[in-house]
Amino acid sequence: MTGSLADIVDLSLYPLQDIKFRANSKRSLDKNGVLVMPDFLRASAVEAIQREGKEQQHLAYYTITDHNIFLTPPDPTYASDHPRNRLMSSSKGCITDDQIPPTSILNTLYDAEEFREFLCTVLGEDQLHEYADKMSSINIHYADEDQELGWHFDNSSFAITLMIQTPDEGGVFEYVKDVRDADSDDMNYDDCGKVLAGEVAVQTLTMDAGALVLFRGRNSMHRVTPAKGLRTRMLVVMAYNAEPGISLSESARMTFYGRLS
Repeated sequence: MTGSLADIVDLSLYPLQDIKFRANSKRSLDKNGVLVMPDFLRASAVEAIQREGKEQQHLAYYTITDHNIFLTPPDPTYASDHPRNRLMSSSKGCITDDQIPPTSILNTLYDAEEFREFLCTVLGEDQLHEYADKMSSINIHYADEDQELGWHFDNSSFAITLMIQTPDEGGVFEYVKDVRDADSDDMNYDDCGKVLAGEVAVQTLTMDAGALVLFRGRNSMHRVTPAKGLRTRMLVVMAYNAEPGISLSESARMTFYGRLS
């Protein structure tokens, strides 16, 4: 691994160990469902990750997936154009943990105790653990011309991402907060349909290169609009588990990575 956490993150701007800073960050995430930390990565760190990402992009596994907003199999009791079954399209490239150089500062950041303790506090988790498989802890996602993520809800309770490179145009993260209540099994099909029809005002996130974003997408409907231009949208996804020894399922690995190991 290369460098220390202070070489990667501006700890004067983001004092991750400070109790008050952690509490304020948690309060903001709990209230808004999202926390954006601009310039979280130092410029030198962004440049290093961009360079690695471009060097490894030829290894990326590209997928085009049709899915409903719930990321579940279709339900024949509903019409094909019902929000429960209506198909979205998502397309991206992805490289996995084992394709990222061992010396990458992404590994330094992911494993840093101070960073992980900050995440635990803000996300309300007792502990966070890496994936047991060697592919799923750190991924880099690529979106080239016209690639997008269609409207969906996340299955996980939180997502941790780092914007590394924005496209020339497009690639905008849009969301509508608290559309459903998954814990109460309330899918709120009416409002889901209104979002899909463009009848609901959406919120957008401004994420420039170097931003850290924590997002709760289990109940908030969200998408990324098609990227435009020659510059690839490059996003790092850092995935943790509340329990040790967890691997991404084999079906999910085949879907997202095209291989099991």
